[in-house]
Amino acid sequence: MAAIIAACAAMALQVAHAQPAASWPTRPITLIMGFPAGSGVDVVARSIQEPLSQSLGQPIIIDYKSGAAGNIASEYVARAKADGYTLAFGTAATHGSNAALYKKLTFDVEADFVPVSPVLDVSNVLMVNPDIVPATTLKEFVALIKANPGKYNFASTGNGTGTHMAFAEFNARLGLTMTHVPYKGGPEALTSVVRGETCCVMSQVQTALPHYKAGKVRLLGVTTAKPVAAIPEVPTIASSGVPGAQGFDSSIWFGVFAPAGTDPAIVDKLNAAIAAVVQQPDIRSRFESQGNTLRIETPAQFKQTVHNNRIKWAEVIKAASIQLN
Repeated sequence: MAAIIAACAAMALQVAHAQPAASWPTRPITLIMGFPAGSGVDVVARSIQEPLSQSLGQPIIIDYKSGAAGNIASEYVARAKADGYTLAFGTAATHGSNAALYKKLTFDVEADFVPVSPVLDVSNVLMVNPDIVPATTLKEFVALIKANPGKYNFASTGNGTGTHMAFAEFNARLGLTMTHVPYKGGPEALTSVVRGETCCVMSQVQTALPHYKAGKVRLLGVTTAKPVAAIPEVPTIASSGVPGAQGFDSSIWFGVFAPAGTDPAIVDKLNAAIAAVVQQPDIRSRFESQGNTLRIETPAQFKQTVHNNRIKWAEVIKAASIQLN
């Protein structure tokens, strides 16, 4: 009799857990954004906001908590209730390199989150102001920087962000000495290059394109292993022939995370919805025209991606001797 009662209790508990997951979502979902409005990360999140709302049948609200390379937003979500209604829109920086950069984080980028789904891989490109840097090829750029160690400043979208890490890896591998100037977000960093306040930035292709098409900047090389369809005329850094550049691949990803403890059924449901949304022809076309590539993975596969990414950036950060408090 005791065994029967225990079995019934276990079954009742399973049903109780299954019911919320089956009905989820029944109210608006908040997506916490750790970067400013108008940044490359925000542009991608906004691209899927409405179609994902339609798919799930509930509004998706983007709540901005920018600052500290996304750590403010990450901490907020790590402490949020694990019910599927508070999510983080993270990056290879917020859930990868930040773990090695910041020694005093109050959360763990792996243990305190459930990787739900990646959205896409983002290509970066070396964007320069031709009035500050007269180089027309990557070889010329490297020669100029090496001949003037410490003279040139490069911009980033903030300490520890993907644009910072891409340039840090680039400088470490090629033996370049430059001064890092962090900005509060993508718009400010790109504007600094256009105005000549800094010489260059490893910008996301999607945010560099308007300035490039307007003839205000020059693009010297993409950070991906393969050329980017949106700018096929721009070679890869890896193919430049510059010593240290062979095999260079510093693309980053964006994805959605939930607090640890979130019901796997909710995670799976959200993963399927995101994968379906990003593969809609108009959204896929928009992302690819901006220089991005879809990344479709299960929660388990994305978890492995996050783990591998954390290890990779820890090695880059150690090699570049970077540490932030």
